[in-house]
Amino acid sequence: MQFDHLDAGLELLVGQYSSAGIKDCNEDAIGIRIPEDNSLVTKGAVAVIADGVSAAEGGKEASETAVTSFLSDYYSTHRSWSVKTSGLKILIALNRWLYSQGQKYTSAEKGFITTFSALILKSASAYIFHVGDSRIYRLRNGQLEQLTRDHASPAGNGQRYLGRALGIDTRLDVDYQQVDVEAGDRFLLTTDGIHDWLSSAELQNIAISDGSCEALSQQIVEAALAKGSNDNLSVQIISVQHPGHREKEDVLGKLTELPFPPPLEKGQIIDDWRVVREIQATSRSEVYLVEHTEDKTLAAMKTPSINYEDDAAYIERFMMEEWIGSRIHSSNVVRVINANAQRQFLYYLTEYIPGPTLAQLLKERTRLPVMDVRNIITQVASGLRALHRKDTLHQDIKPDNIIYTEAGVKILDFGSTFVAGINEINTNLERQEILGTLDYTAPEYKLHTPISAQSDQFSLAMLMYELLTGQHPYGKSYQKAETAKDFSRLTYTPSYQHNPLVPVWMDKAMQKALNLDSQQRYDALSEFVQDIKTPNPDYGHNTPQPLFTRNPLKFWQALSALLLITNIFLLYFLSAK
Repeated sequence: MQFDHLDAGLELLVGQYSSAGIKDCNEDAIGIRIPEDNSLVTKGAVAVIADGVSAAEGGKEASETAVTSFLSDYYSTHRSWSVKTSGLKILIALNRWLYSQGQKYTSAEKGFITTFSALILKSASAYIFHVGDSRIYRLRNGQLEQLTRDHASPAGNGQRYLGRALGIDTRLDVDYQQVDVEAGDRFLLTTDGIHDWLSSAELQNIAISDGSCEALSQQIVEAALAKGSNDNLSVQIISVQHPGHREKEDVLGKLTELPFPPPLEKGQIIDDWRVVREIQATSRSEVYLVEHTEDKTLAAMKTPSINYEDDAAYIERFMMEEWIGSRIHSSNVVRVINANAQRQFLYYLTEYIPGPTLAQLLKERTRLPVMDVRNIITQVASGLRALHRKDTLHQDIKPDNIIYTEAGVKILDFGSTFVAGINEINTNLERQEILGTLDYTAPEYKLHTPISAQSDQFSLAMLMYELLTGQHPYGKSYQKAETAKDFSRLTYTPSYQHNPLVPVWMDKAMQKALNLDSQQRYDALSEFVQDIKTPNPDYGHNTPQPLFTRNPLKFWQALSALLLITNIFLLYFLSAK
């Protein structure tokens, strides 16, 4: 879709104020973002307020993470996603991450838990995402209306039980609504340190007063403190001067909004990027080396294959790739480039990394030195841990997806990634279950048992095994295995049987990470990395392994040679007599 202009028409005055009140620590978090670029048209303006649960030991971290992550991730979502799709995807992923962080506490109530309310103003509409007991109000024509409902129930002794919040459970039930916006509307976002102490009438009287939004926010906080508020206090006020241009339908939310680019040739220009050459082409996508026409920046442009123009599920996943990549910040993961120009076609850009992939290195050398492999795997693990911190699984770690440079290695391609919780969003799209390469994916994908970070760990160890040996640890039968019975028949072949230079203790670490039962693998990638760097005493590295165990073929060859020499001596001795 092309825009004749990029004038959103949205004009706002905003202000916010937050105070710890009588408490020593402020566990509230607030944030407002009004972009100055095209994002104001495609994404709108966002205000977010969160109240970390004081009984939760990670309440402050939870509220701050919720606000900063939502403001960052929302503007990283594809411009053709609807506000609802973008917001729900982010919140579900954020909730799963907060929940996982809270599991280090013995009590669920003492985890990373926070209330959350977000207001997005776009196209003469207000989009609201809400969970917990922070609130969003709308002041129109002098009347204050509460738009959200509190997810809290009385628990006795003046206390309330918070039934819903971010980080409290793996499942998240978010209140979502869309309301119209008119010029003159004012929106108020408050935490319970405000609205538990000031009535709606008192809030209304201050909100309709003259003064800047910042001054009115501070006035509301001071009024609540004067009434005896004993909690943290936070207020945001957004005054709408002009609501923007109303869209008859959210055309930006349609999956098929942007057309697929045609196959590109050298020298062609697409949105200020000139094609230098094709890097890779598969049945599912094409990757080109491109150069910016003005600043000469090099980038890799990934475009969807025209074979899938009518496949909504494919288009959804392709657009997910850019968002997933933009959320990951690691020197060992390829960086997604945020293109400022208005796109006319569906594609995304990443930094261009010159250098061979590990697959290309293996073709040249068959296998790599042990120390080089250990260094490579350590860096890939670092990249994977960055994905896992965002509750994201790569699902396709293999030599083709790791690029090697003198400065280090980087993980490429987000085409098979899985973000925990995203599939919980209701959709009519039929999503493909197994996206990775079968030779490297863990058994749980075929067995339809739960996947986890241990699944990526399996693929990482598989990569390490191949780099050291050029072989597969379970042989050709692995790819054919479909059932639990099939997998039970597979036998692990120690890597030192293919490469005698691999230490036994290092092989033991790989064997653990390659266990066909995910429960028997390492609990954390850091443990695996530690065991491939330093001998684990549990693996008996000080006890030399007999040649028969390390390499049966060489054992029998040596034994045969010894018997041959013995027979020659016997024959010589007998003939001499």
